[in-house]
Amino acid sequence: MNRMFEVSLADIIDEFKLSVVYAPENLSERVVVSDDVNRPGLQLAGFYDYFDSSRIQLLGKVEMSFIARFKPEKRKAALDKLMSKHIPCFIVTRGIALFPEVLELAEKHEIPLLQSQESTSHLLSALIAYLKVKLAPRITRHGVLVEVYGEGIFLTGDSGVGKSETAIELVKRGHRLIADDAVEIKKVSAHTLVGSAPELIRHYIELRGIGVVDVRRIFGMGAVKPTEKIDLVINIEPWLENSVYDRLGLEDHFTDILDVKVPLLVVPVKPGRNLAVIIEVAAMNNRHKKMGFNAARDFADQVTQHFDKKIEESGK
Repeated sequence: MNRMFEVSLADIIDEFKLSVVYAPENLSERVVVSDDVNRPGLQLAGFYDYFDSSRIQLLGKVEMSFIARFKPEKRKAALDKLMSKHIPCFIVTRGIALFPEVLELAEKHEIPLLQSQESTSHLLSALIAYLKVKLAPRITRHGVLVEVYGEGIFLTGDSGVGKSETAIELVKRGHRLIADDAVEIKKVSAHTLVGSAPELIRHYIELRGIGVVDVRRIFGMGAVKPTEKIDLVINIEPWLENSVYDRLGLEDHFTDILDVKVPLLVVPVKPGRNLAVIIEVAAMNNRHKKMGFNAARDFADQVTQHFDKKIEESGK
């Protein structure tokens, strides 16, 4: 989780259709490691406390209008100090014409200089969203990720417990496979996890006794999906006669993945139980809970009211 991820400037340029004004080297070798973007208005005014030099620097209409008021010597000094901080790159928005000093100092400090025709606020939000995904903390977990009625269901459990077979049954019932065996999980926000399959095994699923099958080719493109948020974790385990399983669902259980709490269900399996149907119902019930309706609590309230009424009637 402590590993630092990176994205190349070349990928960012391709994603946002940026124009290269100056590039000191192969931009595929220049990388960005911060998932935030800075508009350096305060820095151009001389304030550098808490300045993060690893962020992309975005110059918009406000910043360019601000330094346009400077005399050339002062403008050059302000830009020189900013570029000496070894920033990843400058992006100038709205296709604004560059001052000669900007290009001169970019070449001096070997800072890539890029341009965009987009508005500053639009590019800023899109760039941060892109970097949050590309640089998100991530782990790989053993399990199967499927989309059921719009809910991302992460199936876990020991090898051979029936996760892949259940996933195939769900696909046959019209749901979609995201990943089998290994699930790459990214934390794209404080409360959101997104899962995907490693590229090498994407769209493939292993069925014991049959082997590896290509779900996309057998069931069609509608049977697979590249990514999906993780809404619910279902741990499948062999049925143990002496174990006590939740029969009402009054207590909410959670599991921790990358410091994000995700609802957790434990589903025991034994011959005769249709896991695919159980998971479909679990997905729909989880949606109900997110929308404010909890069937278990509603049932418990009705039972309580029933007995309260009986006690009241017996006391009369």
